[in-house]
Amino acid sequence: MTTLQQPPHPVLEAVVTITGALDRVADANPSFMATDQKAATLVEIARAKAQLAELELRVIAAADDVAAESAARDVAAWLHHHTHQRPESLRADLHLATALDRTYALVAAAMRAGACNPAQAHVIVNALDDLPADLDVEMKTKAEEALVAYARQFDPVQLRRLGRRILEVIAPEIAEAEEARRLAAEETHARKKTRLAMRRLGDGTTRISAVVPDAAADRLATTLEAFASPRREDGTRTDTGEFLPYGRRLGRALCQLLETLDPARLPIHSGDATTVIVTIDLDQLRTEAGIAQTVGGTALTASEVRRLACTANIIPAVLGGNSEVLDLGRKQRLFTAAHRRALLLRTATCEAEGCDIPGTWAEAHHWIAWAQGGATDLDNAALLCSHHHHRAHDPAYPHERLPNGDIRFARRT
Repeated sequence: MTTLQQPPHPVLEAVVTITGALDRVADANPSFMATDQKAATLVEIARAKAQLAELELRVIAAADDVAAESAARDVAAWLHHHTHQRPESLRADLHLATALDRTYALVAAAMRAGACNPAQAHVIVNALDDLPADLDVEMKTKAEEALVAYARQFDPVQLRRLGRRILEVIAPEIAEAEEARRLAAEETHARKKTRLAMRRLGDGTTRISAVVPDAAADRLATTLEAFASPRREDGTRTDTGEFLPYGRRLGRALCQLLETLDPARLPIHSGDATTVIVTIDLDQLRTEAGIAQTVGGTALTASEVRRLACTANIIPAVLGGNSEVLDLGRKQRLFTAAHRRALLLRTATCEAEGCDIPGTWAEAHHWIAWAQGGATDLDNAALLCSHHHHRAHDPAYPHERLPNGDIRFARRT
């Protein structure tokens, strides 16, 4: 008996036609296209991608039998095996395909017309899913209509913001209460997810990873950007003058923030305001090659301890030959707010020669190091930006006070 072969489905024929057309232009060079034709082509490609994506989602929604044929968990798993795409992207596509097939016909129609791209469709569906469960069908349809219309004007990021406030458009009488409920739920979720981990990498650095509420992240970003602003030369360039990437500037800013926190404003820790105790032998503190250690076990060079002694809230415990404590430094060694105001009256900028970083961004530095018996007073003070303060404690950079009061640095040869 002869088996009749089923004729190709119009969907398959359309896809074959599209791939055939693309094959015919595989070797065409767009460099020779007129400018207006390039512009029109780019717009049409975007529209075609949206239409083809909708067609794919439509087939995915109807392809449970394809997965069942090979005992795949679902269509996303089958596609991952046969097409080698990212599994998380395929699962998201399956979710979107199901939502368009069962619930959101207007979004699907907009994609078929090339008026809504897949990224926008994901945003719209998520926004509609987040609407109150007891919202009536008519209101939900109005929301879908509004967001589909917005897709012609706004990108996915802007559309997400609009989606969060869509109730204000379709049902302003309940929008405020619903927004309060949503924010409370988000804040509870954020508190549950908040965490921070620190892992020593063994090369002198520690990897810090954290998940914090958006509001806390905003506060941290604002604080760090005050240190890392690209308008500041201080801390934004390497020693060779190269401009630091934003991520490295933020990392340095975090270090500077931790060094300048006022312990009087921090919670009590082990019976005292939060401080760090650094131990070092007296002879090593006075040498360039000395090594200190924090109570937590981190090793520091003597030059770094001398720098931190100027501004950071550490307590140096200076040890004698038998490790007896010769001097447990007090915080009075730090320059006070009055000292800083007086220094700002004396100089408006960093005192390093040629540096114009504002004095309000600079740090007070002991000209004669505190470890060498230098006093914490105006006669022994210099105002230096963070970059030059590091250089002042770097043995590779001898420096001198010029007759006009500036401080000149020169790399040791």
